[in-house]
Amino acid sequence: MADNDKAEIIQVLNLYGFALDAHQWDLFDLVFTDDVTAEFGPAGSAWKGLENFKRSFGEFHQSLDNHQHTMMGHLVHVDGDTAYTFSYGTWVLIRDDAEGGSNWTGTGWYDDELVRTEHGWRIRHRLCKLVSWTGNPLVPVPNAEHHPDMDTNVLRQHVDAGKVRYLAAIQGKQ
Repeated sequence: MADNDKAEIIQVLNLYGFALDAHQWDLFDLVFTDDVTAEFGPAGSAWKGLENFKRSFGEFHQSLDNHQHTMMGHLVHVDGDTAYTFSYGTWVLIRDDAEGGSNWTGTGWYDDELVRTEHGWRIRHRLCKLVSWTGNPLVPVPNAEHHPDMDTNVLRQHVDAGKVRYLAAIQGKQ
């Protein structure tokens, strides 16, 4: 069962990028719980609740001409009906009318807690941190609750501070 759980969880993690880039906000229902907490460092904001999160991400991404989100390097730890994952991401945002260039690319990581629901695995808590960026910082403009934060994060500092749920889970500290 664990391998099947891991495959289903990786599918959920990857579906997030597709749903986001295709502007298919209803697919977020297959990715997140209704009571999701989503903390996005690059957006400079956090959201409670799926409907609020979908609305805000929809508004922000509508301001862009194109974008691509890639999730990779998935690590999955299943503990009964809870799972902890760690993955890396790359985000390309394009806004053609941005003064100074149309592209902004960021890299970072996701530290997620998922739960098994009657409809399958869903992310209950997502933490996203920016590691690096390049391009025009004017592409991801503020929009509603989004206040783009270009501060970069060092994973080992979060690990040293005990703030990485996935690591705590595999070390039996969760």
